[in-house]
Amino acid sequence: MGTPTPRTDARPLDLSDIQSWAESVTVETHSGPDAKNIFSNMPIPNLIPSQWETFDPSQRPPPFGHAMKRYMPLDEDYVNLNPGSWGTLPLPVLFAVTRYAYEIERIPDKLHWVTFQPLLNKARSAIAKLIGAETDEVVFAPNATHALNTVLRNFEWREGDLLIGASTLYGAITNTIRYLADRSEQPRPEAPVIEYNFPLTHSQILDIFRTKLREFKREYSQSQFTDVPPLSPGHTSDATKRKNKMVVIFDSISATPGVLMPWREMVRICRDEGVWSVVDAAHSIGQESGLDLGEIKPDFWITDCHKWLYAKRGCAVLYVPRRNQNIIKSSIPTGHGYVSPRSVKYEELGTNLAGQHTWTGTADQTAYITIPDALAFREWLGGEKVINDYCHQLALDGGRRLAQVLGTCLMDETGELTLNMTNVMLPLPVESTPGELYSEEQIEHINVYLRDTLLHEWKTYASHYFHAGAWWCRCSAQVFNELSDFDYLGKALNAVCADVRDSMLLEKTSPTDLISPSYPALAHL
Repeated sequence: MGTPTPRTDARPLDLSDIQSWAESVTVETHSGPDAKNIFSNMPIPNLIPSQWETFDPSQRPPPFGHAMKRYMPLDEDYVNLNPGSWGTLPLPVLFAVTRYAYEIERIPDKLHWVTFQPLLNKARSAIAKLIGAETDEVVFAPNATHALNTVLRNFEWREGDLLIGASTLYGAITNTIRYLADRSEQPRPEAPVIEYNFPLTHSQILDIFRTKLREFKREYSQSQFTDVPPLSPGHTSDATKRKNKMVVIFDSISATPGVLMPWREMVRICRDEGVWSVVDAAHSIGQESGLDLGEIKPDFWITDCHKWLYAKRGCAVLYVPRRNQNIIKSSIPTGHGYVSPRSVKYEELGTNLAGQHTWTGTADQTAYITIPDALAFREWLGGEKVINDYCHQLALDGGRRLAQVLGTCLMDETGELTLNMTNVMLPLPVESTPGELYSEEQIEHINVYLRDTLLHEWKTYASHYFHAGAWWCRCSAQVFNELSDFDYLGKALNAVCADVRDSMLLEKTSPTDLISPSYPALAHL
């Protein structure tokens, strides 16, 4: 059988690549070599890219907006304002994934034993360059939740340790903290929570964050917080002098509300206060330009590549600087690359961060090895700044337009909290005190109704949630969106929220019957 050499470069696929590859594949028959192409007797997908499954780097891309939808595998009549949740995979990247999947099946052993490692290293190197890290500080994981669990479950907890969360953390991470604090086996950390009720300014967030860290130190005064990060004052390499630790998890860009946190300053506060910083940056890569983790110096940083970077689901990055790699003793699950601290190899390899995350069991690795294809497509579109400038401005303009259509307000009137996601209040009653209007069961029912009606009847979607007594939607702006998408979503939300007011609330109310003092922007309604 003719065996083509798998691609290891970041150059986008073009038609000549596929044609030469297809022509090279032959099969052996009983009578000897036969030039009959393998495609003639195997039920395989069409591996010749269509017009929109490839691109010519020498040609200009179409203008951003609906003209870009031809490069996205979205239903033509679907108005997608929620790419921030799951991402949208461009057709050229989807084609690259499909091609690699077929190459893997042709000779599985060759891909897994010979080709995979160079491809993975190339992808890790590309991501490291994008986020300002060293290649050996970057490994892949299936998703941010998995990567965050890897960090939290590798800390060696003591009685009196603090694992600090926030009211706005992603639900699975909040539950991970709870699990670690709820375990029956000792030792286990305490799990205090920092409350954030938006809208807030960055200055207010930083004041709350710093104040709560200091309050927790006083509240748990019986603990000896001498186990501090390597870059913090008071750090010691003498393990006998390291007692309790404080570990705090915070978002770079929270999911709901979808707001930019002052996370770089929060990292500095952690360093000054002797607190380990674990940054849930699931929404950062592909949305936040100018990342330089070597300069910012978080203790741990995790991001999803499939949300905003155009990578295949699921693909996350775990960044562990060299100074902290001793903490990550094992991948999750423990794989072939684990190095016991009791072994001779440990003196040479340490915890072998990159090696132990290379292979943790059989899985679909195409999301990782096609990262260069995603980056090549983004580069063709103009690069990170061009993409994010468009999406950011559309989020600002679209948020204002949607608030106007709904007759409500933005969560972030100044734009300080907004990158490529905007948060707009829904035209539903606002409660002044918790439980005044909405029980937990009713909140769940309204969420399901909003979701199903938007998707099935209106063919559109934006994330919706209940926060601080009010209902909000979070719209994610991408290069295939235009301002008219926000108009259509507003029309849909007005109709669906009217149904909720008429059929699901205990009392028939207009959206302005109950105005919370927390939202002065509504006072004019």
